[in-house]
Amino acid sequence: QAHLRESGGGLVQPGGSLRLSCAASGNGLSFNAMAWYRQAPGKQRELVAGITTGGTPKYSDFAKGRFTISRDLAKNTLFLQMDSVKPEDTAVYYCNTDRSCTGTYYATMTCLSNLAQSADDWGQGTQVTVSS
Repeated sequence: QAHLRESGGGLVQPGGSLRLSCAASGNGLSFNAMAWYRQAPGKQRELVAGITTGGTPKYSDFAKGRFTISRDLAKNTLFLQMDSVKPEDTAVYYCNTDRSCTGTYYATMTCLSNLAQSADDWGQGTQVTVSS
């Protein structure tokens, strides 16, 4: 089972940037697809972006063109570069992974998307607040 620790959140002005990190520990994590999620107050957790072990990303519509997901396999670390942030990006951001999220690109990303609601284990997350 993976142990995940998110960091890098904070208060940022609209239009600003943040870089989130997710340090993952556990056997074989470099073989897992991973993803970033977020949960705003009163809303369900949702997928922000996912990435395969080969580095192919997928972004939710609200993240396209503004956020960039990347990973360092050697360090088992996942990143989310957030640019041009908006007040509606305010949320707690989490990373997660599951060994079952594998196969074709479509199957992998569908699985990662479903984790937003189905996963039982989550880290503490990192709070991102976008406000002037």
